[in-house]
Amino acid sequence: MKPIYQYIWALGGITLALSCQSAKEVYPGQQQVEVAYRNEIATDSSSVATLPWQEFFQDDYVKCLIEEGIANNLDLKIGLTRIDAAQAVVSQAKASFLPDVNVGGSLQRTRASYPQSFGFFKYATLHEVAATSTWELDIWGKLASSKRSAYYQLIKTKAAKQAIQTQLVAQIAHYYYELLLLDKQLRIVERTLENRAQDVSTMKQLKKANLTTEAAVVQSEANYLDAQITRPAIQKQIQEVENALSILLGRTGGTIERGTIEEQLPPSQMKVGVPAQLLQNRPDVRVEELALAAYFEDVKVAKRSFYPSITINASVGYSSYDVKEWFTPTGLFAQLTAGLLQPIFGKRQNQTKLAVAKATYQEQIYRFQQKVLEASKEVSNALLAYEIADEQQQLRQKQVEKLALAVDYTKKLMLYNQKTTYTDVLTSEQAYLYAELEMAHNELEKWLATIQLYRSLGGGWLP
Repeated sequence: MKPIYQYIWALGGITLALSCQSAKEVYPGQQQVEVAYRNEIATDSSSVATLPWQEFFQDDYVKCLIEEGIANNLDLKIGLTRIDAAQAVVSQAKASFLPDVNVGGSLQRTRASYPQSFGFFKYATLHEVAATSTWELDIWGKLASSKRSAYYQLIKTKAAKQAIQTQLVAQIAHYYYELLLLDKQLRIVERTLENRAQDVSTMKQLKKANLTTEAAVVQSEANYLDAQITRPAIQKQIQEVENALSILLGRTGGTIERGTIEEQLPPSQMKVGVPAQLLQNRPDVRVEELALAAYFEDVKVAKRSFYPSITINASVGYSSYDVKEWFTPTGLFAQLTAGLLQPIFGKRQNQTKLAVAKATYQEQIYRFQQKVLEASKEVSNALLAYEIADEQQQLRQKQVEKLALAVDYTKKLMLYNQKTTYTDVLTSEQAYLYAELEMAHNELEKWLATIQLYRSLGGGWLP
């Protein structure tokens, strides 16, 4: 028996050495995708995407809301459960390197024929209990590739959760600043109502003094009602946005505590960073890249399914026709075997697995390239929106200042010059109200472009 054990140990040593020196295939890494920004402002090695959201946003109210959303948002909680599932798969992949160990027992009752028993016995009962173990040697690295694939899937799941958080931070900030805009528009309408109520009173006094007509009085009252109609529409929008924000926060709808848009301090400088950073900062881009890495390992697993597999089987236990002989040298048995299995014909199962794995891998290459191009487009669009909103806000500010003077001048002309009617005042007031509301909207667009740029660069997931 000594030479047999020597051969077995020699075979085990060789296979272990081969398993440690499995052929290494180099993962292609990041696909070479051209990344550029069409509209660049402050391109620098630094980027606002590297700022944690606590530093990017200056408003304490929005910080509290974002913190609450990260803690309670249901989509994020779903992402955490997916991470737990992926972690379990990784643990199982690591355990695949270990041998299988099973313990079992059996009781076999046999009725023997006369020739079999030679007439000495008619019934025989075999009692057996044994521990068995099977170990597949990872010579070709198939199990290692499976483990790496599971690991990439785990990191991908974590990146997906980060992508959800990035989107969540942007959505919370979006709704918050939309509320600030609506609050400002409501204040503008309230102030306009006060002014137009004063206009109605003034027109009635002028009518009593025969300095204007009844038509002018009616027009002033209609102008006041027009502003009143605007107020409930804005109030309705405020409640709708509060309800939408409450869902993101994981709570029932209600009033959202907030500041004012005049108190907001925009980031001092909007640096986008070099285009190559886009691949590192955006979690959704990394999701596609990690999926690419996982599918690459799946292709290697499918290729190595064509190679022979070597297994070592061992069993030890007690077997006896007499229970009394259990746990005695007489009933003890042990077995150690090594086997090699080379797939020859398996109904094209391995060929199909390889073809599907290659096609899936190639599809993921295209998905990754598409995601990079989409990310580049989003950054370019956000840069353009930021620049246009900033320019529009400056022009709108000048327009509002001119229209404010126009309202003042037309009112004075109507009082001191009979050639000017209330129709002229009405026209200038309506234009002034529209311009004020639009200026507030331009201010919101600038903030939303800032938030979108931060999100499109991958900001919002860093702790």
